[in-house]
Amino acid sequence: MSQEKVDKYKQEKANRKKNMKKEKAQNALRKCAVVVVGAVLIGWIGYSAYGAYEARKPQQEAQLDYSALVGMATELEKVNGSAQ
Repeated sequence: MSQEKVDKYKQEKANRKKNMKKEKAQNALRKCAVVVVGAVLIGWIGYSAYGAYEARKPQQEAQLDYSALVGMATELEKVNGSAQ
């Protein structure tokens, strides 16, 4: 082996622990990113599925009886008309 290769090997050996620690940290970060993206995708899919399910459900219709309001409005008109 040439002296250059020997020096390179010694340098790599000296920094091996540091490099391994760096690689482990990068792998952990990568795994965390994958978990976060996966959780977001699962949440989005679940939310969309729930929205589609709720959209297919029959909606209740409410009927309002405005006759009391109309009667009250006419009575107010009578009172205001007679007051003037």
